[in-house]
Amino acid sequence: MSSEKITEDTTITAPAKDAPALVKKIGRTTYIVRVHFSKTSKETMSDKIKRMLKNEIQQM
Repeated sequence: MSSEKITEDTTITAPAKDAPALVKKIGRTTYIVRVHFSKTSKETMSDKIKRMLKNEIQQM
C-alpha cells in the first residue's frame, strides 16, 4: 500500500491508470475496494440491478 493516509469512509482517487477506490475502516482492518466496468458489457447498471432484484425475489 502507498504512503497515503486513509481515514474512515474516505474515497480516494488512485493514479489515472487505476480505478477509484472506496475505503472503509472497520476496527483495525482497512478495506480498499476498487471498481471497474467492462467496456464490452451490453447491460446497463440499471438493468443489472433489476436482474439481481428479480433473482433475489425468485429465491424467496
